Amino acid sequence: GHMAETSVMNGDGTHDRSEEAESKQNGDNDQGEDPNEQEVIVIQDTGFTVKIQAPGTEPFDLQVSPQEMVQEIHQVLMDREDTCHRTCFSLQLDGNVLDNFAELKSIEGLQEASLLKVVEEPYTVREARIHVRHIRDLLKSLDPSDAYNGVDCNSLSFLSVFTDGDLGESGKRKKKGSELEQIDCTPPEHILPGSKERPLVPLQPQNKDWKPLQCLKVLTMSGWNPPPGNRKMHGDLMYLYVVTGEERHISITASTRGFYLNQSTTYTFNPKPANPSFLSHSLVELLGQISPTFKKNFTTLQKKRQVQRHPFERIATPFQVYSWTAPQVDHAMDCVRAEDAYTSRLGYEEHIPGQTRDWNEELQTTRELPRKNLPERLLRERAIFKVHSDFAAAATRGSMAVIDGNVMAINPGEETRMQMFIWNNIFFSLGFDVRDHYRQLGGDSAAHAAPTNDLNGVRAYGAVDVEGLYTLGTVVVDYRGYRVTAQSIIPGILEREQEQSVIYGSIDFGKTVVSHPKYLELLERTSRPLKVQRHAVLNEKAEPVDLCSSVECKGIIGNDGRHYILDLLRTFPPDLNFLPVEGEELSPESQRLGFPRQHRHRLACLRQELIEAFVEHRYLLFMKMAALQLMQQKANKDSRAGALTGKEAEDCIPGLAQAKELAKTVAAEDGAADAKSREVVLNACKAVGSISDTSFDIRFNPDIFSPGVRFPEDSTGDIQKQKQLLKDAAAFLISCQVPSLVKDGLDHSTLPMDGATLTEALHQRGINVRYLGTVLEFIDKTPAKAQLEHIIGIGELITRCAKHIFKTYLQGVELSGLSAAVSHFLNCFLSSYPDAVAHLPCDELVSRRKNRRRRNRVPGGGGGDNTAWASLTPSELWKSISAEAHGYYHYTLQCESVDQAVERYGLQKITLLREISIKTGIQILIKEYNFDSRHKPAFTEEDILNIFPVVKHVNPKASDAFHFFQSGQAKVQQGFLKEGCELINEALNLFNNVYGAMHVEICACLRLLARLNYIMGDYPEALSNQQKAVLMSERVLGIEHPSTIQEYMHLALYCFANGQLSTALKLLYRGRYLMLLVCGEDHPEMALLDSNIGLVLHGVMEYDLSLRFLENALATNSKYHGTRSLKVALSHHLVARVYESKAEFRSALQHEKEGYTIYKNQVGEAHEKTRESSEYLKYLTQQAVALQRTMNEIYKNGSNASIVPLKFTAPSMASVLEQLNIINGIIFIPLSQKDLENLKAEVQRRQQLQESGKSDEPQEDGPLELEDGPAAEEQPHSAPSGLEATEWQTPQPSV
Repeated sequence: GHMAETSVMNGDGTHDRSEEAESKQNGDNDQGEDPNEQEVIVIQDTGFTVKIQAPGTEPFDLQVSPQEMVQEIHQVLMDREDTCHRTCFSLQLDGNVLDNFAELKSIEGLQEASLLKVVEEPYTVREARIHVRHIRDLLKSLDPSDAYNGVDCNSLSFLSVFTDGDLGESGKRKKKGSELEQIDCTPPEHILPGSKERPLVPLQPQNKDWKPLQCLKVLTMSGWNPPPGNRKMHGDLMYLYVVTGEERHISITASTRGFYLNQSTTYTFNPKPANPSFLSHSLVELLGQISPTFKKNFTTLQKKRQVQRHPFERIATPFQVYSWTAPQVDHAMDCVRAEDAYTSRLGYEEHIPGQTRDWNEELQTTRELPRKNLPERLLRERAIFKVHSDFAAAATRGSMAVIDGNVMAINPGEETRMQMFIWNNIFFSLGFDVRDHYRQLGGDSAAHAAPTNDLNGVRAYGAVDVEGLYTLGTVVVDYRGYRVTAQSIIPGILEREQEQSVIYGSIDFGKTVVSHPKYLELLERTSRPLKVQRHAVLNEKAEPVDLCSSVECKGIIGNDGRHYILDLLRTFPPDLNFLPVEGEELSPESQRLGFPRQHRHRLACLRQELIEAFVEHRYLLFMKMAALQLMQQKANKDSRAGALTGKEAEDCIPGLAQAKELAKTVAAEDGAADAKSREVVLNACKAVGSISDTSFDIRFNPDIFSPGVRFPEDSTGDIQKQKQLLKDAAAFLISCQVPSLVKDGLDHSTLPMDGATLTEALHQRGINVRYLGTVLEFIDKTPAKAQLEHIIGIGELITRCAKHIFKTYLQGVELSGLSAAVSHFLNCFLSSYPDAVAHLPCDELVSRRKNRRRRNRVPGGGGGDNTAWASLTPSELWKSISAEAHGYYHYTLQCESVDQAVERYGLQKITLLREISIKTGIQILIKEYNFDSRHKPAFTEEDILNIFPVVKHVNPKASDAFHFFQSGQAKVQQGFLKEGCELINEALNLFNNVYGAMHVEICACLRLLARLNYIMGDYPEALSNQQKAVLMSERVLGIEHPSTIQEYMHLALYCFANGQLSTALKLLYRGRYLMLLVCGEDHPEMALLDSNIGLVLHGVMEYDLSLRFLENALATNSKYHGTRSLKVALSHHLVARVYESKAEFRSALQHEKEGYTIYKNQVGEAHEKTRESSEYLKYLTQQAVALQRTMNEIYKNGSNASIVPLKFTAPSMASVLEQLNIINGIIFIPLSQKDLENLKAEVQRRQQLQESGKSDEPQEDGPLELEDGPAAEEQPHSAPSGLEATEWQTPQPSV
């Protein structure tokens, strides 16, 4: 099923989606008080069971919920093993046909135990096509080729290879104690610590299910289509050609009544039914009659599909995920794929009447759906999300068609770069500077940056979601070196000139400007959330015109009467660090670091995250200022002599509490505030640059420093203020945000592992990637530089420079030379072979009549010399990379070849290959590449399998689900685990409702649920939820994404707790392999992974292996946490335990002493850790003495010595699990019921204190904390100690 609403809502067949009944929960208060404060009451809609009777099968029960549509029962039936071959049927209740789009609760007479009959309906051409497509999907359901080719939202997942199928019920093959020795624990050589090998092939382990079961050799459309007129009148819809496994060539007619064999052959048309004639409504039944092989294999295939594959392995993802590696797949005939390629239909287009979709209408109509209560909001968000993911898919497909030259331009006479295209109701333009539009702003560079800025603007306005203000569907696609912007089309815009239609904003960067009251009113509502200040600019007649956005932002009323805004590229204020302006001085912090710097274009703007952080920072400042002044007044009132000393000041701070009150009263302006307090607020406002004098309010004017924009005389003061604010924000980025990123790296709350996670970490703090050089320089100057080596900035910088060069390099390549050009570029970039020579397309393909070349046809055609790319050499490329690093990132690279880079910066070639492939969309053949050979290049053109688009689009959010998720987290942090668990389960239901079954945020939800199940002692449930999280992470983020590696680690822990030891080890080994590939061995996370592996190996008595991993973890921890850290003490202890098990007491003592010293120095003698350690030391000493005695005894008395048997014990599983929990940051708090009550009371008491503002100093012993990034996108790695951790700090309640 391609629809997201298949029957796997929460992975189980019963899919009762609990939508709440009229939400008692936050009714209309969308922006009301904090949802955490209200108890959320959720009324489950009770599901009921109906009986389903299909032709030729026994009736069976199906659990349904009143909210569902009839169509969803159809989907379930098309997925069930015994009914999956039916597509064209209706459901009938007492002889009445049910409407497909009706909700079950609206159907009269439908109740518990009603009998629904499945009735076969006559076929139409459309239904026949759907049937054939569905059969093809069933035949290909275990075949991964769609995932490799990146089509139909399929993607890869390998978890089942390591768990041997499902971990649920079938996963109970537990090893009993006696069988422990039989587990083979030895990892492959390349996974062991210190191995230098980084093989690529294990990335995609061979899945035995994928040896395809061939049901048919060929199933395609016949050449006799479409049926001639007289056959049409006999009910023929279309003809199929089939070759069975027994080599029978047959021709099949699809008619209105079903499918039957006809007598046509390849060269003669004879539509008469064959003898014996057999008509079947289902193609599967017909083929089963004709071919025994088909019958046998199809049944096996469906069993495998249903039983062995978890539903999450086959549900479509909302957005396409591409794999950068793939094996060589045989290309097989496939009628549906062939047909799809030549029609502009997008997969399921035929479900919609009128053939092509009006994207703009769909996108805007879904926005207009009502949103007063929860069920309405869920419907609305689900519709918005679905249309967005369809639009993104269509836009991607169209962009590729445009660049590949398969779409006719709407202005075919113009030069290639200027062409624009319309396909499937989407407008496409190329990222070049057309008609010198951006000449003053940086030409093509500006034209390349503008679309992503515009997309950020669309995202921001979409998130504010003001009723009546519309943005365009926007997708930015990078493909084959070109940037394409795909947009939905405003109704009527193509018929009129732009000059007439723009009624707000400017089409020439501010020379002429117009405004419109309705637009001002709509934009005014976005002003506060987006921090955009309303301001006046001068038009060509020097009259002031009011705007509430940048001048580029254009307002156009479509023929549908909707108010659209477009060109939102300057929604956020300019970044002065990269915008030198004559006569303007930046703040000293910026100047010290060599800013302002010349950038490629003048469109550099600050990120929304930075604006938010800056305003937050200013707000704290504002509160402090006000509090300080209040104290001064109080001091004067008490007529104390002299100013207060620091300590006293701290004590008598009436503090923020009073300042907040004051701010409120002044803002209310009801005359209650006296002059003095007004003055306090006024001063504080002035100090922080607030635009209002009576309350804190910071907004930016996005037009400052825009060339061509002029402001009225009377606003000069304002403009000065605004300029200062921009300078402050730019300084804030480099003086606060960059250091805070580095600090988070040092205390391990940010642990980026690859380019994507590094970029995320930067963006989260509002740092643009163009600051990468600045960040690296800052790290170079940090004293603890070695502890930051894991921030993989250099590798990221190098691959980004290579990407910039690759982009222009590809634009000169024609389609026939693409694989040769890409492999040549990769050789120059990564291969040690010094004289890489390009393979030009061979001679027999070069046409003799060269002179008739048709220039100027397609963007990808490239005119002029098409082989210029072949002259690139490795040394030239690396020179360009250094130049790019200097020019774009202002960073000096000290390497002239890939080998120097690897040597100097400790990089891995395989990691660089992964990064450049993901960034540019290259897909390469999965095999071992010899990068280091001096004699032959690493890549040949056969190794380049595909080039994919890199797509940026808006991610619509499920707001209600997200609030539930956050409330759940808050509850858990307060120690109310059960309530938290319920809320998070509810969030999961709502996420499923909006996003379908697959989404990054659902993944975060499942991970947290599993964690809670585990903490509450429900191991099997933890296992089942975490298994879903791993599958989902593989499918949605990618098989080797850092988050996926994390998920594997958690799953291994829960497997161990469930007694599945060998599986736990396999999962940990997989995690280690992936981490080696993604970032290498030198990373703080590796220490955690190795400690986990070492502990499990210790548990299965593989002591020597265990030591290799634990000692590696010890070394890594010492490097990244410093030798005096508690983590290192724990590492010493783990190593000592293994030595004890090996009876090597001297080594054990040595390590435990190290650990003891650290504890003693860090937490003091009295601390329980120190005491535990000293106990253990005593025990070890006794054991060592006993051993020595025995040895002496043996020496003295020879064979007749009386030996006291020594206790060598294998560690108990419980003790291993306890250590595993400790290193993974899970600490169970053994508390009696009474303690729990006291603890809750204490936590509540503290919260009230904090809310009443009495305790502004953070409490030393804070409440229980359980942290998990609020949503996967926002902070995937926000975590203490690198687990998205549940760091339980056990409070010492003073009760």
